[in-house]
Amino acid sequence: MSNNAIVIGGTQGIGQAVAQLMLARGDTVVITGRDRARAETAASALGAGAMGLGVDLSKPHDIAAALAQVPAPIHHIVIPAILRDANTVRDYNIDRAISLATLKLVGYTAAISALLPKLDPNAAIVLFGGLAKERPYPGSTTVTSINGAVATMVHTFALELAPIRVNAIHPGIVGDSPYWAEKEAALAATTARTPTRRLATMHDVASATLFLLDNQSINGVNLNIDNGWLLT
Repeated sequence: MSNNAIVIGGTQGIGQAVAQLMLARGDTVVITGRDRARAETAASALGAGAMGLGVDLSKPHDIAAALAQVPAPIHHIVIPAILRDANTVRDYNIDRAISLATLKLVGYTAAISALLPKLDPNAAIVLFGGLAKERPYPGSTTVTSINGAVATMVHTFALELAPIRVNAIHPGIVGDSPYWAEKEAALAATTARTPTRRLATMHDVASATLFLLDNQSINGVNLNIDNGWLLT
C-alpha cells in the first residue's frame, strides 16, 4: 500500500534523500522549501509522484495557507527543515536565535497543527533534531537548546496527537551531507573517535526515518544516528 507523505524541508540533503526513498517504494510525496520555485524544480527532478510547495517555517502565521494545497489523506509527515546558526553567549545574535527558535519550535508545531485535519488516523510523524543536544560545541548555544527542546516536543506531541505516532531523529555528523561533505578535517577527526570508524550517511538517516514511520510500535522515541559517537 502506498502512502501520501510530506517532507517539510525536502529540497536538498537529508530531506531530499527521505523523499527519494519514499518515491522509490511507490509513495506520493510533497516536498517543501522556503522558495516555491526551487521546491517545484526539486520535485520535478525527483520525478513522478513528487509535488513542490513553498513553505517558510520561520513565518508561522503563513504556514497554514502555504500548506492548504497538500492533498488528503496524509499518512506521513517528516520535518527535517533547519537553519544553520553559529551563535555564542558572548557574541549573541538575537535575530538569528529568534529565527531558529521560531522555525523549529513554533514552525514545526504550526505545520503539524495546520496538517492535522488531513492526517490519516494511523499517521506517523518524524521530527528532526540533532546530537548537539547531547554534545555542545562553541557556537552551538541556540542549536543545542533548540534540539533539546525538539526531544521533549516528541513526548508532548505523542500524547496530544494519539493515536498518531510521533518520533524524532537526531543525526550526528552526516559525512556525505551538503554541509559536511567538504569539511575533511572535521570528518577525519570524528571518524577516528567513532567506534565503527564510519560516519552516518544521508541514506542511513533516511532509511531510519522510514523505519520510524513504518513501525507501528515505535512512539515517543528520540533516535540517535551516530554509529556510537556519543559513547566516546
